[in-house]
Amino acid sequence: MSNAVLETPPAPEAPVQSFTVTLIIRRFDPDVDSEPRWQDFDVELFATDRILDALHKIKWEQDGSLTFRRSCAHGICGSDAMRINGRNRLACKTLIKDLDITKPIYVEAIKGLPLEKDLIVDMEPFFESYREVQPFLVANSAPVKGKERIQSVADRARFDDTTKCILCAACTSSCPVFWTDGQYFGPAAIVNAHRFIFDSRDDNAAVRLDILNDKEGVWRCRTTFNCTDACPRGIQVTQAIAEVKQAIMRGKP
Repeated sequence: MSNAVLETPPAPEAPVQSFTVTLIIRRFDPDVDSEPRWQDFDVELFATDRILDALHKIKWEQDGSLTFRRSCAHGICGSDAMRINGRNRLACKTLIKDLDITKPIYVEAIKGLPLEKDLIVDMEPFFESYREVQPFLVANSAPVKGKERIQSVADRARFDDTTKCILCAACTSSCPVFWTDGQYFGPAAIVNAHRFIFDSRDDNAAVRLDILNDKEGVWRCRTTFNCTDACPRGIQVTQAIAEVKQAIMRGKP
């Protein structure tokens, strides 16, 4: 006689709930529009969807003319920075469940850079400032043949935070000074200068400090912390700018 026990089959799982979310997107087509305009879309989404998923659904299912940048979709490339409910964020890292979906979600291009189309801005002024601070290692001597440039853990820690920058421009385009002064280097350029100014293997700190000791350099910062709040990588941007200011006053890193 068999002693097998019949098990009760598990209850079927409840279907994952979806809901309709309204996105109001600031549109601009230079071939048609003289000024940007707002357009609303109703999208069926799940709590774990991201704003980037919502934009994809709109583009693929409702309006193929919607234009935005994206690449890796995992918060590394930084190409999909935009203003979501008035705050700079990466669309690929902003979950629907973290927003109040009882109200429309407003999406627009980042501020302070020339608007090209819909959610795309011209990034060239941003990268021009980035290039000006010489964001690369400059060494006046070659390492010992076959050896690396040795650096202590403490020396590496001095600039560890600013190595995380992904050049998304979320910090720079959240800065009120940058909005009103197109000549200001902006937080991202200063962060990338910081990364090499405080690198013990670099010999060009004095040149970068001189570049940033300018009327449009670090002294234009008003310490509003907008840049720190906007950074999707959690970089202490305002602190990095303050450290560059201190280095300029000391005359050395």
